[in-house]
Amino acid sequence: MSEHLHSRAKADFSKARFKAFINQIKSVVSGKRTTLLSYDEIKEKLHIGGPVYRGIQTIRVDQIAGSLNRYHEFDDVFLPKEDALGKRWESVDRAFYQDVNLPPIVLYKVGDVYFVVDGHHRVSVAKEQGQVFIEADVRECATRVNLTADIRPEDLEILGSKVRFLERTHLDEVIPKANIKLTIPDGFERMLVHIAVHRYFMGLDLKRDIAEEEALKHWYEKVYKPIVKVIHKSGILAEFPDKTEGDLYLWVLDHQKYLSEQGLPLQKPEDAAHAFMKKKRKK
Repeated sequence: MSEHLHSRAKADFSKARFKAFINQIKSVVSGKRTTLLSYDEIKEKLHIGGPVYRGIQTIRVDQIAGSLNRYHEFDDVFLPKEDALGKRWESVDRAFYQDVNLPPIVLYKVGDVYFVVDGHHRVSVAKEQGQVFIEADVRECATRVNLTADIRPEDLEILGSKVRFLERTHLDEVIPKANIKLTIPDGFERMLVHIAVHRYFMGLDLKRDIAEEEALKHWYEKVYKPIVKVIHKSGILAEFPDKTEGDLYLWVLDHQKYLSEQGLPLQKPEDAAHAFMKKKRKK
């Protein structure tokens, strides 16, 4: 029986290694990432806090998409990338067939994503064997943005800029219901400029100094929301399925800036949005 399990585990590992090789080939052709998320990179770019102990939990295996320090040894679906992993991997695989209860793995949780601290081979075997849930000792790290298992490198850059935007404006604290999403790489930096310009003109209009929080609230209520309202009412988002209302807001402001550079008078936010939607639909 033990010899049979030994052979079966070796065959499973060989199969997993071959699948990892195929994934690497596909990544070369497609240019898509096939590495696990790096906890250190996430920590650096998203300025996460914690970790806070959350105890033993039952976790969906498909939510585990990163590693604390072994993200180079497994691919993005936890297939082993090195032959040197075989001995330990096969040992865990044999335990799976024997229904042996192994200790809980150790995970860090960031948003909706879990990062393996200890238990990489157990996660790899669990995924390969089609296991849906796994027991884990969880520690959660605070984050101002939501992280999901399907995140791409370019998405991480944008989330990083969103974190800096929130740290600068505190929009998530001042207006908790506000959740601006963008796919445009420099979008949040441009919004910071919009808010600063809005604050400047508010000061001119009201003939007094304007606090940052007051300007932020006024910008959100009098500029951002009216434009977004027109965007949703027009239904134009359906014509741009890969874009967000925040992206279209930026397009409207770009259009308004272009008109002003042509010497045309500035429009109210909602009027600028209507004009932009009309122009887009004519194309």
